[in-house]
Amino acid sequence: MDRPTGSLDAPDAPPASCSATEAQQFIGRTATSAIGKSVLAMSDARVLRWGPPDSVFTMDYRQDRVNVIYDAQGVITRIYCG
Repeated sequence: MDRPTGSLDAPDAPPASCSATEAQQFIGRTATSAIGKSVLAMSDARVLRWGPPDSVFTMDYRQDRVNVIYDAQGVITRIYCG
């Protein structure tokens, strides 16, 4: 399976503050680029960051970023802003 990596920036988006509430519906589903685009749109974030298993993240907080964490099977386990 081709799992998503890296980040995705929304083109020409105004400054935004993320809200991951609506995107929680994707927890338990397989991480795909299409779901990433949906999460980005639903959250009003400007940046999406994928969190593969056993990854290390910087601790910087960005109010315009949504994080999508998935496990070794590619199943989304957490979606949060920051």
